[in-house]
Amino acid sequence: MTYPSPAALRRSACRPLLWSVIVVCACLVSTVSAAEPSGPVLLDAMTTELQRAFTSLGKQAPGKGDAARQMPPYFLSYSVSDTSEVAIRAQYGALTDSSANHTRVASVQMRLGDPALDNTHGNHRGSAVNSLQLPLSDDREALARSLWIATNAGYGNALDNYLRVKTEAQVRAKEEDSSADFSHESPQVSIVNAAPPVVVNRGAWEQRVKALSRLFRDYPDVYRNMVVLSAQNETYYYASSEGSRVVAPHIQARLIVVAATRADDGMDLFRAQTFEAETIDGLPAQAVMEAAVRDLGKSLEALRKAPVTDPFNGPAILSGRAAAVFFHEVLGHRLEGQRQRGDEEGQTFTKEVNKEVLPTFLSVADDPTLTAFGQTWLSGNYTYDDEGQKARRVDLIHDGVLKTFLMSRLPIASFAASNGHGRSQTGRMPTGRQGNLIVTSTKTVPDAELRKQLLDEAKKQGKPYGLYFEDISSGFAVTTRNSPQAFQVIPLVVYRVYVDGRPDELVRGVSIVGTPLAAMKRILATSDKSEVFNGECGAESGTVPVSAVAPAMLLSEIETQRQQQGTARPPVLPIPGATAVSATKEAQ
Repeated sequence: MTYPSPAALRRSACRPLLWSVIVVCACLVSTVSAAEPSGPVLLDAMTTELQRAFTSLGKQAPGKGDAARQMPPYFLSYSVSDTSEVAIRAQYGALTDSSANHTRVASVQMRLGDPALDNTHGNHRGSAVNSLQLPLSDDREALARSLWIATNAGYGNALDNYLRVKTEAQVRAKEEDSSADFSHESPQVSIVNAAPPVVVNRGAWEQRVKALSRLFRDYPDVYRNMVVLSAQNETYYYASSEGSRVVAPHIQARLIVVAATRADDGMDLFRAQTFEAETIDGLPAQAVMEAAVRDLGKSLEALRKAPVTDPFNGPAILSGRAAAVFFHEVLGHRLEGQRQRGDEEGQTFTKEVNKEVLPTFLSVADDPTLTAFGQTWLSGNYTYDDEGQKARRVDLIHDGVLKTFLMSRLPIASFAASNGHGRSQTGRMPTGRQGNLIVTSTKTVPDAELRKQLLDEAKKQGKPYGLYFEDISSGFAVTTRNSPQAFQVIPLVVYRVYVDGRPDELVRGVSIVGTPLAAMKRILATSDKSEVFNGECGAESGTVPVSAVAPAMLLSEIETQRQQQGTARPPVLPIPGATAVSATKEAQ
């Protein structure tokens, strides 16, 4: 599911597995014990304590009995998110928060058994991870003791769950996909300079954020507003018993504007605008952001007065931004590797490999190595994933034909290796996730021609209008087997485009629904320009930053339904100063 960022606003070739198991089990201890600390103090402390724990655990485990003494981990990793952040927030033209924070959070991943069957199997996947906050100073002993606490807790949890897994394996029916629980990957070593602390002229930015929020005072029908600046410099540290040692910095700044209102019939409406850059100096000029805020205010006032839509089934155009969200929700989540195994997953595309799932003029890739598309920063970029694997471009669909999935180190049938897409929020178990989803087309036309084709298609179907979706906020994709394989996305700005030449009409209360295989086959053509959606996505492995890039698209058929109406009425007491603002507008 995608949300306006940040989350604070809410929301290869296969290798023989048996051979891999033998090799890993035979060489892990020697690999770890041979490593010598070298690098940043934090990484050295992680590596030293990891070596000690990995070579000791399972040999002496007081209180756990003889079975525990004979159960050493076959894999152990430490990852640390070291984050420096400045956050400034305002509403109604006044500051509500201005803070600077430095945090270090460690995640310990512990695996018992062997790669073919371990404590993470099935519904126990989350049992491998234990997290805690680390000291901020580079005090080796304090860091080591903190990691020791987390490691001990993680070992006990992993052992309990491994025993459950072994019991369940004896009493449950054979699984459809008997792939291993962990893939063999080559160790990664990349030690670069850590990200510097965030430096922000807080006084100047406090004034800028307040000024942006104050603009909403000119729109008395906008009841709630929030402007948030977040500048975050994060360094990701990773060490594993396989010999991986990674230091990966990630720097990003964003400014988010959110505003909301309520129509007379009780329907809640909101709009959001985000600005993203690598550093705070790369954010747009104040005048640019002020213009965007005013557009947001005008849009909400217009939406309050717009008619509520009727259910519709007919042709539509998704703008580039709307198409990007659409592909993220409808297609992207179903191409995540873990969705292809397990008794609970619907496995929409599991048996569609090397089959046509999109029109042949469309291709889809996920490329987290890209930091920008044109002049727009991409939130979903990273250099190493959360399992210490190097990020790489993955061509998911080529000329309409499905080729592969987004893989973490959880193997699935016919795909036994990671492709650098194991992602998670700190403290969660990584799974295959999207980074920068890129949709490209070989059947493009100018926007004006795409609009003409929309009208032609509506006439052919006998419809009085087609729909144009300008902006979409978020949505959700149902992928579990016990529910219909459906999706729903929530448009924010929708127009009826009439075939008789009447002006386009803004409508509200629209919700796009459908099933993925049907919806994707109905794309007729695309624009020759692409747009970017930046946001954050929540799933079982937590919230991660994502981007999607797509051209505007014409669909022969899209199904919509009415959103929930709402029962609360608009405020009885007028907003302070609203009378004066309205009088000024009338005078103008």
